[in-house]
Amino acid sequence: MTLAFLPCHPVRRLRAFALIVTLGTLLLTAPAPVQAQVTAFRQAVAESAARDTDLATFYRDRAFEGIWTGADRAAATRRNALLSALADAGAHGLPVGRYDPDSLMAQLRAAATPAQQGAAEVAMSQAFLHYARDVQTGILTPSKVVPLIVREVPLRSPLGTLQAFIQSNPAAFLRSLPPSSPEYARLMREKLRLEGLLAQGGYGPTVQAASLAPGASGQAVVDLRNRLMLMGFLDRTATQTYDAGIQAAVQRFQQSMGLSVDGTAGGETMKEINVPLDKRMQSVIVAMERERWMNRPRGQRHIWVNLTDFTAAIVDNDRVTFSTRSVIGATEGDRQSPEFSDVMEYMVINPSWYVPRSIVVNEYLPQLQRNAGAVSHLDVTDRSGKVIPRGSVNASKYNARTFPYSMRQGPSERNALGLVKFLFPNKYNIYLHDTPSKNLFSRESRAFSHGCIRLNDPFDFAYALLARQESDPQAVFQARLKSGAESRITLQEPVPVHIVYRTAFTNVTGQLQFRRDVYGRDAAIWNALAREGVAVRALQG
Repeated sequence: MTLAFLPCHPVRRLRAFALIVTLGTLLLTAPAPVQAQVTAFRQAVAESAARDTDLATFYRDRAFEGIWTGADRAAATRRNALLSALADAGAHGLPVGRYDPDSLMAQLRAAATPAQQGAAEVAMSQAFLHYARDVQTGILTPSKVVPLIVREVPLRSPLGTLQAFIQSNPAAFLRSLPPSSPEYARLMREKLRLEGLLAQGGYGPTVQAASLAPGASGQAVVDLRNRLMLMGFLDRTATQTYDAGIQAAVQRFQQSMGLSVDGTAGGETMKEINVPLDKRMQSVIVAMERERWMNRPRGQRHIWVNLTDFTAAIVDNDRVTFSTRSVIGATEGDRQSPEFSDVMEYMVINPSWYVPRSIVVNEYLPQLQRNAGAVSHLDVTDRSGKVIPRGSVNASKYNARTFPYSMRQGPSERNALGLVKFLFPNKYNIYLHDTPSKNLFSRESRAFSHGCIRLNDPFDFAYALLARQESDPQAVFQARLKSGAESRITLQEPVPVHIVYRTAFTNVTGQLQFRRDVYGRDAAIWNALAREGVAVRALQG
């Protein structure tokens, strides 16, 4: 048996050598005619697959038999299904050039010798695994782009994916890889619609006015009218005046953007109206990537906290059954709310607030150093939780590293957590809770907390959760509340919680919504996707 040139890299050379030794053992036990037919092909497969542990294992377990390049019907069906999926990768907002189906086809057509066919075989498997990983769980590693996206991406085993593929209908298997969530399907449909609109010129000229109000007329109103029609908020009309029809359309637009709904195209509304279509499409593509990061069941009932929308909702079977306004972490880097999923296990009524160490040493310690009586609504406690008299605390002796005390606020209406908190224990110390600062919920943008999620209607939120296990959830909750004592209610059915960040999303009717990029995260994700070759495209009808 003749060995072809081994890879130069020492690790790859060892892998290739091991595979070829295995291949040699297989061939020595085969009849002579079979050896002559398969040696070059299987040797090429062994050498090419040696660069990847999963591929090496896959082909070794198959005695280096191909799955793509044979003349049989099964191989033809597989390669046709894969090449078709790769050619359509752009529909998913993936970089088509990453998989290069044209080059694969050219390599297959040019593979005249068994050795060339073996190399093409492994190239097909490599393209398959790249595509499967990308369309199933995303192109990017989220925490490498934005450290506060601490979501655990449900990566699949490459070897397991290959093994499942060869046991399945190829086209059906490839169709099953993207997220099956209704939201992904709706986003993909909207992306296709916007691509057609982009090919026709997009939203047209921007509106050259700082603001417009009902009763206005002129070219700026005409441009506003035209953009609203192209966006789908206004039926076709020839009006040149900011009439009742345009006012209603502006209200619909404002609602879809999460803006204050007043029907007047003020500064913030005009800024959003003039966002170009390609920028909106970037948000949709980023949202699809984010969906891939969450490609696992969310739970028939789950809690959905969209940071950019400043809302927290209970979702049952893809339908929002309860929603409330929320306040999220402030925009400063150390106060932004992280993104992750966990499971809510219980609520605490009349909670104490155990002040996080970062707040104690960064905010309250400097105040205590200036005035021992500062933040008097908080108790200073030792490591065992015992309250230390303020007179015994000489804060000036310590710094942020050496301060030996903790701080706590007992149950009360003034408690920073309000009268109830909802716990899904996590290492980020993030939870949902009430707040005495109710005035913040009336603001359009609500990024003010230290990272936790404050709820505008925490009692109703609690009733909705308890309705699954109590015949009179309000009475049960209020009885605990009126006692004044700290108490805990365990949820008999723990509820998954997903803290997400979506600047583009749809409602159940499919209407596309957009929100502002509060923390600048989606801009960072788009830039990372663009570096990988993702691009906005226009599709001719």
